[in-house]
Amino acid sequence: MNYQLLSAVAFTTLLAVSGAVGAALVDRGGGMIYDTVLNITWLQDANYAQTSGYNTDGRMTWDEAMAWADQLVYGGYDDWRLPTALNRDHTGPCSGYNCTDSEMGYMFYKNLGATANHLISQGANIANLALFTHIQDDVYWSSTGYEPIALFAWYFLTGEGYQYLDRRTYKGHAWAVRSGDVTAISPNR
Repeated sequence: MNYQLLSAVAFTTLLAVSGAVGAALVDRGGGMIYDTVLNITWLQDANYAQTSGYNTDGRMTWDEAMAWADQLVYGGYDDWRLPTALNRDHTGPCSGYNCTDSEMGYMFYKNLGATANHLISQGANIANLALFTHIQDDVYWSSTGYEPIALFAWYFLTGEGYQYLDRRTYKGHAWAVRSGDVTAISPNR
C-alpha cells in the first residue's frame, strides 16, 4: 500500500473540506456578496437606499426600511428583505454585545471579524471590509419586530457590535439581504 499517496489524498481532502467550512463570503459580481455559511446574499452597498437615490441620507424608520426592502428589485431579484435579528435556530433574538447568531451579528463578528466596541469606520484591519461599500457606523434595522410591544423593532449597531430594540420611528439604515445564492453576474451585465 502506498502510504505517501494515501497521506497526500487525505491531506488534500482535509484542505478542501476545511476550505469549504472556512469560506464565508463570495463576491458574485453585480454588487452581490454570497454568505456560504448562512446561505444568504447581501447587497455589496450597505447604504444602497441612499446611493440609489431612494432616500437622501439612507436613514429611515423601521416601517420605511421594511417597505424599501420589500419593493427592492436588484440584480433581477425581487425578494430582498432586511436581515433577521433571530438566532439561526429561530430562537432569540440575542440582546447586547457578541450576538453572533443573528444575520447582522454573524456579518459583523464572523464575516468582518470585528469586535464589540470596534468602530467599522476605523476598521482598516477588519477582514472582508473591502468587499462592501458604504457601511455606516450606525443603527441598521432588522426585519424582526418586537412582538410584546409593536412600537419597537430590533436593530444592530455596527459602530459597536450591539443588537437591541428601539422605537420603530427612530431613523436607521437598511442593508438588504435575500435568502439563498444568486447566479454569478458577469462584469458586463
